[in-house]
Amino acid sequence: MTATGTDGAFDRLEADVRAVRDAMLAAASARAADIAATHPSHRRSATNLVHYLELRNHDVRDLQARLAAAGLSSLGRSEAHVLATIDAVVAVLARLNGNEPPRPAIDLGKGPGAGLGHAEGHDLLEANARALLGPSPGARATRIMVTLPSDAAEKPLLVAAMTTSGMDIARVNCAHDDPDTWERMIQHVRRTKRGNGHRPRIAMDLGGPKLRTGPLEEGPRVKRISPRRDRLGAVMAPALVWLTADPHSTSSSATSTAATSTAATSTAAPVPVPVPVVVPVDEAGWCSRRRAGDRVEFVDSRGAVRHWEIVEADHAGCLASATQTAYVSSGLTLECASDDGADTVTVGELAVIDQAHRVVAGDHVVLTRTLEPVAPTPAGTTHHIGCTLPEVFDRVEIGQRVWLDDGKFGGHIERATSDEIVIAITDVRPGGAKLKAGKGINFPDTDLRLDALTAKDLADLDFVAKHADIVNLSFVRDPADVERLQAELEARDAADVGVVLKIENAAAFEHLPELLLAAMRSRKVGVMIARGDLAVEVGFERLAEVQEEILWACEAAHVPVIWATQVLDTLARTGQPSRAEITDAAMSDRAECVMLNKGPHITDAIHTLDSILTRMQHHQHKKGSLLRRLQAWDRTPSASA
Repeated sequence: MTATGTDGAFDRLEADVRAVRDAMLAAASARAADIAATHPSHRRSATNLVHYLELRNHDVRDLQARLAAAGLSSLGRSEAHVLATIDAVVAVLARLNGNEPPRPAIDLGKGPGAGLGHAEGHDLLEANARALLGPSPGARATRIMVTLPSDAAEKPLLVAAMTTSGMDIARVNCAHDDPDTWERMIQHVRRTKRGNGHRPRIAMDLGGPKLRTGPLEEGPRVKRISPRRDRLGAVMAPALVWLTADPHSTSSSATSTAATSTAATSTAAPVPVPVPVVVPVDEAGWCSRRRAGDRVEFVDSRGAVRHWEIVEADHAGCLASATQTAYVSSGLTLECASDDGADTVTVGELAVIDQAHRVVAGDHVVLTRTLEPVAPTPAGTTHHIGCTLPEVFDRVEIGQRVWLDDGKFGGHIERATSDEIVIAITDVRPGGAKLKAGKGINFPDTDLRLDALTAKDLADLDFVAKHADIVNLSFVRDPADVERLQAELEARDAADVGVVLKIENAAAFEHLPELLLAAMRSRKVGVMIARGDLAVEVGFERLAEVQEEILWACEAAHVPVIWATQVLDTLARTGQPSRAEITDAAMSDRAECVMLNKGPHITDAIHTLDSILTRMQHHQHKKGSLLRRLQAWDRTPSASA
């Protein structure tokens, strides 16, 4: 067929596609210096990125529809090899029109106009993912990164269980804990191996200039200990209390003993045995003198007379059964009768109960320059709380938006001075919510001009350079932030440490092409879509669109992506996933790595994510559907029928 029989439609198609092609080649020539500055292994990827950005600088939706109607590629899956796709379309159109096709860009050598073959783009992305994130786990292609909780430093068996469940990369957050704790965590990780024989890699997050709320006054050091009751108030199962002079100790047989004791006294349906509440005491000998059946008496912090029964005792402590609700505070005296009279012990230091402001719509929150602890205030009042970055007070303007605690509270600035920012709260759930210390603050409309690397980050980099495989750069905003991190790694003889850019603010998203080209000066580079802060910054309703665009640009650059924040979060925290987060986890297969946060049920979350990713890789690759044979609807008679 030639253009003669189509009223010139193929002629116009060929001319339009050639025009886009010419614009892409011109863009690569214009950015030749930026491309040449990247690492040699990334230069053709950088060229492909520039080609893709130029393609997306045109609205080609009408062109796509016309190409699809002609039975040709609509360019919709061209990210990894954009010029090769264009060349293939032009070649077909040229032959249909009786024209000479242009020389394929893949044959132009290694210069700024050089393209990639269809297979090369996918191979480069996989090679880059392997270099940064480690080898493919085997049964699935997408890696799993898991944030280590603080107690991973003391629990090697927990770390081993996480690795066995499917953890490919262990994430250590430098915003929490200290170098001694990080080192113990990493030692435990290094001693484990995945089923494929590979050890998990170590990724460390630099804290960055995170804006957080200041401290509140300490709450009481008290624990509420209560049995499990039915709706009529009858005790279904007693509370268990582990009394010990060593708060890190546990009793391996205590829970089973208590369960047996409880079951023997009840004819009702079995009730799950609660996890013992740990109560420290100031004398180990007191615990060792206890025997099963001993009665422990005390007056709780409300003045109520209470007693517990010792169920079991060993060298580490003793387990007590409680059938009455009690409020136990530090310094409380526990008494047990003995042959020599009353045998007493004092309750040790309990954890402080976190306090919070209760904030409702219409309230005002005043951010203060001072970080002195403040008293919590009830709903319907003005709430004062510190802001950890004093630079903010000189840069905000009246009317700008402010979000607190990952978007839990929203409002606008009504007044600002050098010492206070007054926020009128307009967005909060019905009935209000608690605003606590140490929660994030976002100013999406404010140009804060903050350096991504703080003084603490530079100190932490000394540790990161020696122990980490990957460093995650938080709150990156422009290429200068990336270049400074690269220089600091080079100065520490750690240029081979992988660099991951956390895209978590509007500025980073807007500067993403320049950030990618700067990061690609390093051999190992990746991007993390930090969806928590990013959603607050760009707006929740826009997050899905922004997330897609980041995925597309990174695929064009052959840069692996880490899909992060709240993946299977409910499952990790409660043991029961929501339907929405299962779908979200399935969509995460389009990234090269998925990050889980910590939680008491984290191993369940890892197992579930491993299963989801293993299944989904047969159905999709990036944004393309894979048409695997659907056995569920196969009506072909089996061979044995």
